[in-house]
Amino acid sequence: MKIPLSNRLLACCGYVKPGDRVADVGCDHGYLGIYLLKNGIASAVIASDVREMPLQSAIRNAEKFGVKERMSFYLSDGIRDLPREFDCMVCAGMGADTMMSILDAAPWLKSERYRLILQCQSKRAELRRYLYGQGYAIRQETLAKDGKFIYPVMEVVYAPGKPLTEGEYYITPALRRSGSELLPAFRESVLSGLRKTVAGLSGGDEEKYRHYKAILEELTDDDRS
Repeated sequence: MKIPLSNRLLACCGYVKPGDRVADVGCDHGYLGIYLLKNGIASAVIASDVREMPLQSAIRNAEKFGVKERMSFYLSDGIRDLPREFDCMVCAGMGADTMMSILDAAPWLKSERYRLILQCQSKRAELRRYLYGQGYAIRQETLAKDGKFIYPVMEVVYAPGKPLTEGEYYITPALRRSGSELLPAFRESVLSGLRKTVAGLSGGDEEKYRHYKAILEELTDDDRS
């Protein structure tokens, strides 16, 4: 029986280490945790969701795939009601505002014992800027394609250090190091979005216009070097 897992969730699984205890926050139907257990990657999974129906679906799916005894299930807003006995937390398919809210409510995650695996749907530069402002750092980042969309997936650790440049919040050094074959297409998508933003601000908010134009120039200069 095949586990229906999208490419972006498979990319998240790629950052889970053998034997990890995983907290899947916003587990939806539970397939990520089920995959990790069925493939002998995770040793245990905490699955949580803020909605009752997806959580009940996750419980049924875990039973169907024979891994229910190694999963625990929580109806929870973020991780406020979860036990802290895990090694890595996966948040996938959420927007930046939701992820930042989850992290704000759990300052105890700022510890070397935890790793965060984040797949953000929106405002990614804003999320990366927030992470570095909170003392986190992106250790690895890769790309996954589902349909016509390309999604970044990050492994994040608590390691206070230097912030990134404004351009690097859009295309990080970790992503450049990844060697992903999707990077050229993703870079062009980022540049195209910035060009539209700059064009839309022309003749309007001068401060924002200069801000985004400088980011566009930084990334364009990087491509030429």
